[in-house]
Amino acid sequence: MTRIHLRPIASPMPLGFYAVAIASVIVGCFQLGVFDEDAHRAVAFTILPAFILQLLVAVLAFGARDVLAATLMACFSGTWLATSLVLAFDPPGGAGVLGVLNLAFTVFAGLMASVAKAKRALWLVLCVAVPRFAVAAVFNLSGIAWVGTVSGVLGLVLASVALYAAFALMLEDMRGEQVLPIGRSGPAHHAVEGDLSVQLRNLERAAGVRRTL
Repeated sequence: MTRIHLRPIASPMPLGFYAVAIASVIVGCFQLGVFDEDAHRAVAFTILPAFILQLLVAVLAFGARDVLAATLMACFSGTWLATSLVLAFDPPGGAGVLGVLNLAFTVFAGLMASVAKAKRALWLVLCVAVPRFAVAAVFNLSGIAWVGTVSGVLGLVLASVALYAAFALMLEDMRGEQVLPIGRSGPAHHAVEGDLSVQLRNLERAAGVRRTL
């Protein structure tokens, strides 16, 4: 007889979305000129914790069998780390390299958004993240001031959407029911509203149980 042990955990997603929101606010305010131009190191050190927090969220999400959330949070984590290091050390050509990184993340986020509609809160964050990182890439590559302003505004919009998602998921977890609309559908809806048999369906073919990934 083979026994498969499942371990319930608290949802890490509110923390993940909160980290997105805080880092987006700091970077957005920097691009909007709220801080002095020489505040780039302070901005770098302030957004660095987002890398650690979202990496933790990614690890927990992989353990909770949510590959979509885990992959997104891990990629956000790496992006914040790279941004923080470039802002802190200001290496030659750093802005252009960040531009290419943001462009690559834009393409990746667009691909993720195309398969994430069932998880509407995460999908909405992705839908705002795509234009935000696309505009940030243009700003990094061109240095045009008004493009940086647009990127800053979109960063604040991304922060607002992420804060809503974090708060809605946290309320749902605390009260055991949906309080604010999250918009789950399909498998994501069944995962929350279905019984235990729904959660265990096809478990024998899940990663970590089957022999190969």
